[in-house]
Amino acid sequence: MNTPSREIPYPNPLPGIPMLLLGIVLLLTLVGIPVGILVLVGLTLVNPNQSKVVVLFGTYRGTLRQAGFFWVNPFSVRRAVSLRAHNFNSEHLKVNDLRGNPIEIGAVVVWRVRETAQAAFDVEDYESYVEVQTESAVRHLASTHPYDTPHDNETSLRGSSDAINTELQQELEQRLQRAGIEVLEARLSHLAYAPEIASAMLQRQQAEAIIDARTRIVEGATSMVQMAIEHLERGSVVELDNERKAQMVSNLLVVLCSERGTQPVVNAGTLYG
Repeated sequence: MNTPSREIPYPNPLPGIPMLLLGIVLLLTLVGIPVGILVLVGLTLVNPNQSKVVVLFGTYRGTLRQAGFFWVNPFSVRRAVSLRAHNFNSEHLKVNDLRGNPIEIGAVVVWRVRETAQAAFDVEDYESYVEVQTESAVRHLASTHPYDTPHDNETSLRGSSDAINTELQQELEQRLQRAGIEVLEARLSHLAYAPEIASAMLQRQQAEAIIDARTRIVEGATSMVQMAIEHLERGSVVELDNERKAQMVSNLLVVLCSERGTQPVVNAGTLYG
């Protein structure tokens, strides 16, 4: 594995204005024209939030990060590397989630160059590298989580957005470290079932929601019935045999679990009439 390049500051760049004046003066003299041209070629301008990576005869000499007008060796090659924050909005990718369901997913990544030497030398094109690695990370993220889940303790793409965004950012930071890229923010920008199964999955989600709600209702109703019988027996309000307990349990469950309001029936006779 190749050792990653390390950024170093360019050693002692000369101020550009005096060298510009020197170059102009030399151009005015016939003998000094070649030297004047070399002086002018060495001038370089660094704008705010920009940098210049300086290479001399195939050797990395350093990076100019400070904005200003400078003079460097005229035989050097200077490559501009932006230090500004960039936005990358990925295309809507069609992938399969953990359960094999086809989904459409996309992400937005905010990034900037942290190490100019790595961005310039360790990858062919750092902007293209960000795009490819982002799409790869989004595909991997989608394949390791379900689109949705009824379980509270399971991470899903739709129901756990904060956790998913954090996981995406961490994976991108690892992938882009080789290129000296810092990930400022990463989040999903698009998430939907693929059109061919969207209608069927909507019905499935509705059915799962109904089942989950019914399960909670039954659990609550069972607990309330048990509590009611225990209170009646503890307070000696009434003594019930097993048959009457079963009938009471059945009636209470109907009342508690019914979707519509129930109509009470008053028994005017004896308990066993």
